[in-house]
Amino acid sequence: MFAKGQNIIQMMEELAPKHYAVPDDKIGLQLGTLNKEITNVLVALDVTDEVVDEAIRLKANLIIAHHAIIFRPLAHLQTDSPAGRLYEKLIKNDIAVYIAHTNLDVAEGGVNDLMADALGLNGLSPLEDIHTDKLKKLVVFIPEDHLDKVRQALFQAGAGWIGHYSHCSFNIAGTGTFVPEEGSDPFIGKQGKLEEVREVRLETIIPQSIERKAIQAMLKAHPYEEVAYDLYHLDLKGRTFGLGRVGKLDDSITLQQLCEQVKQAYEVPTVRLVGDPNRSVRKIAVLGGSGSRYVRHALFAGADVLITGDIDYHTAHDALAAGLALIDPGHNVEKIMKQSVTGYLQKKLQDKKSDTQVFASVINTEPFQFV
Repeated sequence: MFAKGQNIIQMMEELAPKHYAVPDDKIGLQLGTLNKEITNVLVALDVTDEVVDEAIRLKANLIIAHHAIIFRPLAHLQTDSPAGRLYEKLIKNDIAVYIAHTNLDVAEGGVNDLMADALGLNGLSPLEDIHTDKLKKLVVFIPEDHLDKVRQALFQAGAGWIGHYSHCSFNIAGTGTFVPEEGSDPFIGKQGKLEEVREVRLETIIPQSIERKAIQAMLKAHPYEEVAYDLYHLDLKGRTFGLGRVGKLDDSITLQQLCEQVKQAYEVPTVRLVGDPNRSVRKIAVLGGSGSRYVRHALFAGADVLITGDIDYHTAHDALAAGLALIDPGHNVEKIMKQSVTGYLQKKLQDKKSDTQVFASVINTEPFQFV
């Protein structure tokens, strides 16, 4: 059985929630419909004419890409223009296009984590904070003999984390009272009779991002027809997610050695370097895509070098004067997301016993040639 488009995108948004995206980023479904069965998915960095041809060959009717095909409102849709021909080919072949851009950059396990991991960076933190997951306290009353079932359901849904500690909760035993009135179907007690039950007041922490999932898990595991629970907003700061990553290598190396590592890790033939090749570096900032405006963020983070694409001439001079080295391997290094997203979705679909297959695009969409 093939998966529905909406279900595949739900899986994708578990990895890269839409609210992680920066304001006005062009993400989500950009063309076609998700209200259909998906036979094959193609994961790509860019949606070019060659990538669409690849999707047609693979009989893929959904492309999940990193870069948008529609950047600004369309004034017209002329099919004799390059963009118009692309849209026409997608529509005629019933291929939907879904975009995960800065939300995939920000996400844990997304583009920037992949870039940092490929270089062996440790102790990662965001280069720029974008989203802080607000925390709430959940209080729920549970009959004693169902405490473990409900508590475990909440923990499995992601509740109970405080910093690096999991399965955090507080439990107080007491007596609950209620009268099942007409129309009720009580798990305990009889209609019209006051009931006293030994219950436990369970308190735990829920990040706002999983609130709905956690509440649904709790309600499913709870035996009562009507569950008594409360949610409280907390001043306690939750996890912070952001663009870019800053981390450290195990040992210091020279800039020249780091350039060689970058070329190998990101599969690029050459890089542009700003700084002394013999300089020793250890603290590294990485940011996929165009990162000229993140020089000051890297300096503030105490990085020795910023690895990012699309560095312009004047920014290079500013960084050099400030003592920050730059390595520009190009914008196309974000292709690192193709295999990772493909593997993630394929496993999710296999777990659901779906016949839908996921393929990583093999088309090279690098527009520059190195001569």
